[in-house]
Amino acid sequence: MAEDLDYAQAQLAYSIIQNLIEHTRVVSDLIALMAQVLDEDTTKAVTQTPTWTAYLDSRRALEKTKSDVEKFAEILRELGPEEVSSQD
Repeated sequence: MAEDLDYAQAQLAYSIIQNLIEHTRVVSDLIALMAQVLDEDTTKAVTQTPTWTAYLDSRRALEKTKSDVEKFAEILRELGPEEVSSQD
């Protein structure tokens, strides 16, 4: 599979993925901070919505994605720029 990847494109994809993961982490921190200032009734109302359920499902899916990102990073390391130039 590594032979099918262009190193520059793979680096770009990895960078995009990392930025999206970081953004998601920051948004999650913001949600936690905002939840701290809500009263108990409002918090309960929010956490019983389909939107909240979707948020939690998305967080769980992202946690599972971490191992895939790590595998991708390993492939990227194996591919390396020196391997690309030796294939030319």
